[in-house]
Amino acid sequence: MIKSMTGFGRGKAENQQYAVTVEMKSVNHRFCEMNIRMPRQLMEIEDKVKKIIQTYIKRGRVEVFVTVSGEGMAPKKLQADFHLLDQYIQVLQGTKEKYKISDDIKLQDILHMTDVLTTIEEETDQTPIYDLVLQAVNQAVEQLVQMRQIEGEELQEDLFSHLNKISRLRDQIFQLAPSVSEQYKEKIKRKLQEYVNEMFDEQRVLTEVAIFADKSDINEELIRIQSHVSQFAKSMNEGDLVGRKLDFLVQELNREMNTIGAKANHGEIAQYVIEMKSELERIKEQVQNVE
Repeated sequence: MIKSMTGFGRGKAENQQYAVTVEMKSVNHRFCEMNIRMPRQLMEIEDKVKKIIQTYIKRGRVEVFVTVSGEGMAPKKLQADFHLLDQYIQVLQGTKEKYKISDDIKLQDILHMTDVLTTIEEETDQTPIYDLVLQAVNQAVEQLVQMRQIEGEELQEDLFSHLNKISRLRDQIFQLAPSVSEQYKEKIKRKLQEYVNEMFDEQRVLTEVAIFADKSDINEELIRIQSHVSQFAKSMNEGDLVGRKLDFLVQELNREMNTIGAKANHGEIAQYVIEMKSELERIKEQVQNVE
C-alpha cells in the first residue's frame, strides 16, 4: 500500500521529575526534510531524534515540537564578578570626587552593572531526560506513520478510480481509431466528386488516405498508455517509496495523450482525450502527496 506524506503524531513520556511531550506533523516534500524545535539543553540529541524519524519516513517535510515540563533541566546558580565590581566602584567613586556628586552608590546600581552578575548552568546528568525525549519521539513518529498509512489507503482508492476511467476511455478510443482513416477516405471522395463529377483517380485517393493513416496512427500511443496504466497500478500495489515513480508515469501518460490529441483528426476522439486529461490532472494532484 502507498503512504501519504501528510499526518500528525503525538508522544508523551514522563518520570518523577519531568514530563516530555513531542508533537510531529508532516506535509508533502520532494525529499525528507526535518525542522526540530526543542529546548537548547536538548540539542545534543538532535541527531538521534533525526535518525529515529528517518527510519520511518523517507519523503516529506516533518515539523517536530518538543516541550518539557517539571524541574529545571539544568540547575542554575548566580555568580558575581567581584573583581569587575571593584573596578566599577572605583570608577564611580572617582567620578563622584571629580565632579562633586553627592549621590550614594545603591544596590540597584550594582544590579544594572553589565556582567557583574551572571547565571550559569550547573553540569548535571541529562541521560534520564534524553531517554524520555527519545521515547516520546518514537511514540509520535509511529502515530504519524499510522496516519500516513490510513490516508495512503484513501489516496490509493481514489487513484485507482481515476486510473480505471482512463483505461476505459483509452479502450473507447482504441475502438474508434480504425474508423479515422475510413472517414478521411470518404471525405476526400466527396470533395473530389464535387469538383470532377464522379471522374477521379481512385489510386490517388488511396495514396492520400495511406499518407493520412500513417500520420494519424495512434495505436502505439494507445498501447503505451495501457502499459503506463498497468505500471501505475502495479507500483501502487507494491507500495514502499513510489511517489517519484508515479509522478514520472503521470508525465509519460500526459505526453501520450497530447500526441493522440494532435494526431487524431476526429471530434469524438478529441473529446475522449479531454476527459482522459481531466482524470489525469486529478491523479497528478493526488500523486504529489504520495511518499
